[in-house]
Amino acid sequence: MSNTMRQKMADSIRFLAADMVQAANSGHPGAPMGLADIAVVLSEHLHHNPKNPDWLNRDRLVFSGGHGTGLIYSLYYLWGYGLEIDDLKNFRQLDSKTPGHPEYGHTQGIEITTGPLGQGIANAVGFSMASKFMGEQINSDAGKLIDHNVYCLCGDGDLEEGISYEACSIAGHNKLDNLILIYDSNRITIEGSTDLSISEDITKRFDSQGWDVLECDGHNFDEIDACLSSAKTNKKPTIIIANTIIAKGAGKLEGSHHAHGAPLGDEVIAQAKKDAGFDESKTFHVDEDVLVRFRCAVEKGDLLEKEWNHSKSSISLAEQNKTLDALQNPDFTSIDYPSFEKAEATRSTNGKIMNSIAKAIPSFLGGSADLSPSNKTNLNDMGVYPKGRNIYFGIREHAMSSIVNAMALYGPLMPFSATFFVFSDYLKPAARIAALTGIQQFFIWTHDSIGVGEDGPTHQPIEQLSQFRALPNFYVWRPADGAENIQAWKTALSMSRSPSAFVCSRQNLAVLPTPVSGEVSKGGYLLASDEDAVITLMASGSEVELALNVKESLNAIDVPVSVVSVPCFDLFIEQDKSYISSIIKEGTKTVAIEAARGLEWYKLAGDVISMDSFGASAPAGELFKKFGFSVESILEKIK
Repeated sequence: MSNTMRQKMADSIRFLAADMVQAANSGHPGAPMGLADIAVVLSEHLHHNPKNPDWLNRDRLVFSGGHGTGLIYSLYYLWGYGLEIDDLKNFRQLDSKTPGHPEYGHTQGIEITTGPLGQGIANAVGFSMASKFMGEQINSDAGKLIDHNVYCLCGDGDLEEGISYEACSIAGHNKLDNLILIYDSNRITIEGSTDLSISEDITKRFDSQGWDVLECDGHNFDEIDACLSSAKTNKKPTIIIANTIIAKGAGKLEGSHHAHGAPLGDEVIAQAKKDAGFDESKTFHVDEDVLVRFRCAVEKGDLLEKEWNHSKSSISLAEQNKTLDALQNPDFTSIDYPSFEKAEATRSTNGKIMNSIAKAIPSFLGGSADLSPSNKTNLNDMGVYPKGRNIYFGIREHAMSSIVNAMALYGPLMPFSATFFVFSDYLKPAARIAALTGIQQFFIWTHDSIGVGEDGPTHQPIEQLSQFRALPNFYVWRPADGAENIQAWKTALSMSRSPSAFVCSRQNLAVLPTPVSGEVSKGGYLLASDEDAVITLMASGSEVELALNVKESLNAIDVPVSVVSVPCFDLFIEQDKSYISSIIKEGTKTVAIEAARGLEWYKLAGDVISMDSFGASAPAGELFKKFGFSVESILEKIK
């Protein structure tokens, strides 16, 4: 394609983006205009199919700078993903297909909701890691069913975020050679020049992390093309440092930080169009010759997928197709769950359950932030990533969970991540994106309370249960024993559009009366009940055993009691009133017991016995006694 045509295509993107922001009187025109030249050349390299955005072997394209939606939606309109000009005109408006930041499942073609800066880089690493695992499972000398690339567009802000260091370190360590990071180096942030806040040598940084570093003029089509061509042949991940000018083509605002996050103004846009040889009187306009060239993506992508399907149907790939089918169609009925007959920590029962799942479900994989011996998350005899299913993330909680978000959206995989519960603070943004987007990631969080013991208050979660229970579409399971743990997993595996967290104890917990499976799936159930009960005790996890012991003591003085176990508070409060009323008897004194902050329990209980301070360093038994979680203390408070 001639560079003259490329220039016209790039300018068409620029003015669509500028018109969108101007019409909405809100948004970010600078980055889309600066990246337009790169986007045109990338369009020539990208393997994707607008007719089938879910084609497994498509290239993944991640926009880590999600504020650049003027570029994103312009491209998806031009490529033929179903957006129309009217959708661009409704940019950032209520119920439009073009919200302020890209949202997976909302706008066709968007691979993942990136949200806060830096997330998208880790997501791109996740897509690449998923592809490498899939390739190890189903590729062979007979043919490669998985051989695509992963592209990620990022900016200065993405690379300043700590998560980018974590994620790029993992990528270099794993030699993710199909990962191509395009760095929009325009040296501008909201506050002004990047000189105000960053002066590191990006080339040396990425070289030290095991990446190949290329550099180009981000407005020179031939240089961009050469870098992309080279990156696709590299044997390690590649960053392309594209030196660009923010708001390229915007006249007096070109290169200014004022163009980052505000409309350019009608006068500036009109003059910019005139300078580029466009009709300044037209808005949201694309000439036919430009649209035709972009829309070639439809025919090209459809042909690529048909060729892939043809090669996939080859007899020589029969075994790979069988493996792919097993990955894509997990048989949950084949899981042989263990049984538990003695007191055991729920981190231990959870680990045994996970191993049972892994034996039956080949798409089940994951890892811990350097804590698998303590989290009990090692998948025995399952090997090491990429050939095996145990991923070693290192001590990188935030990147780990963002990577796993992308792995879960890649296609056939059902991944988990794991750490101590208190360190969930380090990955909260990724957990929030998982909930918002509806990603079925399994979070394994152990050492769940002051029961952590001697490590002290820095390692003892207090407010985290309340925090994650407050998160919409996020289901926190805190099982009281192995039997509840099994039922929790059965329910979580069926929830394909929600993340689940398993919050497990370090200390051993007694085996409870076997719960009814259907009731556990409702989040809470009546574990033990006396006729004409006057008190209802509610608890989760380790405090359920305590509630049963309190019941026994109250029974000894002729006080009838019901005990309700609530392994998943989130699910329980979603039940209809009739079910909740059948569990929490009207007229009873309702007391919730939990060794955490527990403010959410006031939705169900008149009184809550919980933590109102941080913990301390001592053996777990002494801590439970000190902070009022003994039978004697509970009885005193109830009396």
